[in-house]
Amino acid sequence: MPLFDHLGISVDDLPRSIAQFDPVMQALCCTRLDADNSVSWHKGDEELILFPARESDSGPHRHGRVGWQHLAFAVESREDVDRLHAIALDAGWTAVRDPKVFTRFSDRYYASFVEDDNGIRIEFMFNPPREPAAD
Repeated sequence: MPLFDHLGISVDDLPRSIAQFDPVMQALCCTRLDADNSVSWHKGDEELILFPARESDSGPHRHGRVGWQHLAFAVESREDVDRLHAIALDAGWTAVRDPKVFTRFSDRYYASFVEDDNGIRIEFMFNPPREPAAD
């Protein structure tokens, strides 16, 4: 079973958020499904859903406050991190941390962080397993 079934995110401007999320989610090989008053992307049994906020002018979320911190997408290579970071920037996301090695996690942890207009922060990360020690 997957760790998460779905993640729902409330956004201030649904059409604008779709324009920001769709290129990223498509690049992650997710399938889009439009519904009444929401849109979702599926990959296997996992789903990310955008909903319009119930209260207008209640955002954007501010990083570091109680609530959402970030969502990390594990990818297959450093090149994928770079590619997804560029796709996100082209779609209107703001770079929080450009792609680099984060040695505080490991010398293999390569990631970038971006944030959308709602203060939603995502990470693209590549963290290959440690090579087995030679005998």
